[in-house]
Amino acid sequence: MKKFATGFAVALLGATLAFAGPHDGGMDDHGRGRQGDERLAQALSLTDAQKEQVRKIRSESREQNKAFFDQARATMKEAFDARQANDTAKLASLKPTLDSQRAQMQQIRDAEDAKIAKVLTTEQNTKWQQFKAERAARHRDKQ
Repeated sequence: MKKFATGFAVALLGATLAFAGPHDGGMDDHGRGRQGDERLAQALSLTDAQKEQVRKIRSESREQNKAFFDQARATMKEAFDARQANDTAKLASLKPTLDSQRAQMQQIRDAEDAKIAKVLTTEQNTKWQQFKAERAARHRDKQ
């Protein structure tokens, strides 16, 4: 049970930090930095038209999912507060909701990524997939 609680706390903290980050001045609503988008655009040699298409895709995604992300942020805050209060019963009751929201966030990211992939050339898409795999590996190494 202690391992589960520790693992859950680590996952919760990571998710909380992603949602709790500033939404102006460098971060979009998905916790992705605009600077990171610019670095990626530069690394993939995106044209101005491609950059605008990617911006539009992300903006539309944010608008379509605003209510969901607001609710997910509220749930994360509730879980964070429960963790701070050492309220394991509350954390346990929130776990199914957090898991469901995490899965839905992944679906949103996957749909967004599929739309972005259509904007990229084959070479750009290959390089982008490589960047995503490297980022995932770094994320796994941190845990």
